[in-house]
This record gives sequence, structure tokens and C-alpha cells, in this order.
Amino acid sequence: MKRLLLGAALAVGTLLSASASFATELTFWTWRQEDKAEYEKLFAAFTKANPDITIKFEAFEATSYNTVLSTALAGGKGPDLMMTRTYGGIESLAGAGYLMALDETKIPALKGFSQAALASETMRSNKTLYAVPAASQTMLVVYNKDIFDKNGISEPKSWDEFIAACKTLKAAGIMPFANGTATAWQNETIVSALTSSIMGKGFYADLMAGKTDFNDPRFVEAMTKLKEISAYFPDGFVGLDYASAQQLFTSGMAAMFAGGSFELANFAKQNPALKLGIFAAPGLKADDDKLVGLFYDSGFAANAKAKDPAAALKFLHYAASKDFAQPFANNLNNVSAVPGVTFESPLLAKVAELNKNSIAYMTLVHFRYGEPTGSNLIQAGVSKMLNGQMTPQEIGKSMTDGLATWYAPFKK
Repeated sequence: MKRLLLGAALAVGTLLSASASFATELTFWTWRQEDKAEYEKLFAAFTKANPDITIKFEAFEATSYNTVLSTALAGGKGPDLMMTRTYGGIESLAGAGYLMALDETKIPALKGFSQAALASETMRSNKTLYAVPAASQTMLVVYNKDIFDKNGISEPKSWDEFIAACKTLKAAGIMPFANGTATAWQNETIVSALTSSIMGKGFYADLMAGKTDFNDPRFVEAMTKLKEISAYFPDGFVGLDYASAQQLFTSGMAAMFAGGSFELANFAKQNPALKLGIFAAPGLKADDDKLVGLFYDSGFAANAKAKDPAAALKFLHYAASKDFAQPFANNLNNVSAVPGVTFESPLLAKVAELNKNSIAYMTLVHFRYGEPTGSNLIQAGVSKMLNGQMTPQEIGKSMTDGLATWYAPFKK
């Protein structure tokens, strides 16, 4: 009897071992090395529900990620699953045939996603989706609540109130803004974070309809106001890089930071004692729409040549579900693209509320599909304007003329 029991136990052990050895291991690539621990928890939950599939996390340096990924995929050595950029950032991969095409028949949960989210991961030429949208980011103003309260400042409702708050802070010996512009992409960020309400929904709608371009007086006015408020950036801000600007804010030396919702988790991590608030930079008048700039910054895609396409598709189905998205939002401080997700963080909940009144972070969302990109043009133009080398009108002309080389609505 003992021999029979021992034999049975060995047989079961052998079967379990054999079963484990036949599990599919999918590789997952991302640029988010700092999120490894949380992703591995999400992957473990997926494997618990799908014992025959495991996922191996691999991360690469953010600025070189696109090159590393496309090179690997071109050589047939890419990952089974990957985080993708959005808009123009995904088109080169999708256009080369590296990504699995997706639709609602493969992933029914996609039916509930917003059109803006789906558009961020859709190839324009064939209207095909290639990634499950992951998260949105919002361009706004982050502020230090304690500094505002101490100086009797409330969230401004008009541009005049905004400037008055800056004057009050400066008179009290406090830097109104921490922002610097030595890091090029920050020149683009401050445009969306500080002037979306001034440009307005009407300008954005007309621009998208091909009825106007960046020579429009509404855009020129936005650049003019950006120049005005830059007087309240730190002394020597044109030489102040991104990391140093962040430190000015988290140290409590500056009251505000014009940037993205992606700053919130980092600011809280750098200084847990900070009491943070957020608001949409106002328009000219108190009754103007208070708009934030919105974009989607990432998605989850599968390799068109994944070693196990069915297993890869199972993961994408999981990535589109609240089972994935709720901990993704809570533990990684992301505003998830998955509908119905709630937010434990009051700040993220307010970001989601502000998103209901937004325009696109337009130079990224609409003008990164050709060269020169809208991002390159606005970054260079703002840098020159804040250095006294270009006028707001000249930025509008430079944007329009540069984009006209590839953007059909601007061609004469």
C-alpha cells in the first residue's frame, strides 16, 4: 500500500512538473522600470487566473525605448507583449506590420472605451486599432496648498486673477512658478498647461476642421499671455532644466508648477509632506471655459508574431478589464483609459473631473505624424520667444509654414 501511495504521489508530482514546464512564458517590454514591482503583481494575478501563461517583465531606458523596440521587432527578436507610445509613436510599428491588429470581436471590452482613447492607438491610414489604450495625462497647474493658504490665494478664475496671484507670491518672496525651459519638451508642456483655456474650444474645433491655422489671433493671444506669465518664472529660467525645476517645487521654494498629471506621484514621493492642489489655468474672463490639455500616453500591444498569439490576446483582454485597470490606477497613480475605473486618490479623482472639460494636447495628438513635427516647432518657437528672439505672431507663422510641408489643411 505504501508503495502504491508513493508511486501515485510521484506520478502526480511528475504530471504537475510536466504541466508547469509546458506553460507559455510571454515577454513584456516597457520603458517603466520604476513600475516593475506593481506590474509583477498584475502579472501574478493574471497567471493565477491563467496558470498556463506566465509573463516576464523587461524594461528599457525611456528615451531609447522606441529605437530598441523597433530594432528588435525588425530582427524578429522582439517581445510578445509591449507598452506602446501613442499617435505618431505607434504608427511606425503598426505600419511595418509588427503589431497584432485588434478589434471588438477579439477584445469585446474595447466597445466601452472613448473614441479619443481608441484614436490614440489607431493607425490613421487603415483605421485599425493596434493597442489597448492604457492611461491619459492631463496638462494643468499643480500648486502648493499651504503656500496658497498662507498668502490668501485661491484658485484663479480669470487671467487677471492669475496674474494677481503671481504678483502676491512674488511680493512675499516666493517664486510663483518653478518652471524652467532649458529642457526642450517643457516648452511644449507649458503651452498646453497654461494656455488651453485662452485658445479655447472654438479655436481647436476650427483648427481640426481646417478652417484656420496657427496664424489665428486666438493662438497668437495664447502665446502673448504665455510670454506675460513667464515673468513669474524663476530668475534665469531659460537655463533651468526639468529636474531642477521639479526640485524648486518639491522643496517648497515655488508655489506652482505648470505640467502634467504625471507629476503628481513624483512630487508626492519626493516630498510626502506637500499638500498638493490642481486647477485648470483660466481663460481671459471668469466665465470662459476652464480647459485642460488631454492626451493618451501609452497602450498595451501584442507582437504580430507572438510565440502564442492566443495567450497574448488573453493578456490584452485582461489589460482592457477593470480587474487590471483598477489596481493600475490605484497603485501606479494613473488615470486609466478603461471606463468605470474609480480613484482612491482625491487628486486623481479631480484630474478625472477636469478631463470632462478639455481640448487635446494638440501638438502631440495631431501634429507628430510628419517632419517637422508640431512638437519640434512649438518647442523651438517658445524657446525663442521667451529669449526675446521671436514674437507670438512669428511662432504662429513658423508653426503654420513648417506643418504645411506635410499637413494637407495648411498647404496653400
